[in-house]
Formats: sequence, structure tokens, C-alpha cells
Amino acid sequence: MARRKTPPASALGANPDELETRFYEALQRGDIEALMSVWADDDEIVCVHPGGPRVVGAAAIRASFEAIFANGPIPVKPEQVHRLDALSGAVHHLLESIEVPTDEGPRIAWVLATNVYLQTASGWRLVAHHASPGSLQAPEDDSGAATLH
Repeated sequence: MARRKTPPASALGANPDELETRFYEALQRGDIEALMSVWADDDEIVCVHPGGPRVVGAAAIRASFEAIFANGPIPVKPEQVHRLDALSGAVHHLLESIEVPTDEGPRIAWVLATNVYLQTASGWRLVAHHASPGSLQAPEDDSGAATLH
């Protein structure tokens, strides 16, 4: 398996919050290069799409997102982020709101997601994204404890 080139200088040194912003912006644009630039260059990175199997490795993750982007960008927004930050790792659990078309017009679907970031030799990188189906009902805002220490 060919290893990816070093991420662009603009991605080096980013913190987990900046990477998360880049990740969701790339999803919203359907930009596979920008999306993959936030991931670690490691054969053990993992992604689970809602209702899907575990996808392991950069090539497989790239292929899974290319298949998703074949239907267009993903109208997703991160909300209610809860953070657990440490010196060399961070875990963000959040809700993703995704606009989905229905016969009655667009509705918001909610997805539960966990993003795991590690400090690597190339700076902070995403090493795991796990998304699980939520519901079509708006969740209660539980953002009172948004940062855990």
C-alpha cells in the first residue's frame, strides 16, 4: 500500500478543534483531498459510517468517502461538542446535524459521532471517526458540560 505524502503545511500544527473544523468543511464541500489531509498517515486509522462496517486504513477510508461524495457533498454541521483533551490525545463526542431531503421537504437528521485525535510527528491528526445513526428528532442541548478535564 502506498503511503500518502506529508500533509500540506497549512495542516501542520493544527489543534484538534482546527482539524475538526477542516474535517467538517471538507465534508460540506465534498473535498476528498482536504478531508484526507486531517487523517493520520497510519495503516490503523479507523472510520465507521452510520450503520456501516468498520473501515481500516487510509486507502479504505478514502475509498469509502469517495463513494459517499459520488452522491455530492454532505450537508453536515457539528453541534454540541463535548471534549476530552490531554497532552497527546483528544476525544470529541458530538452531534452531527445533516440536512436530508424528504417528501415533505428538507429535514434534519441527527448522527452521534466520536472523533479521536492524536499528536503525531506531523502534528495533530484524526485517527478515528465513528458515527452512529441518531434520530429525526432534535436532541436536547446538553452543552452545559462541553469540556471534560
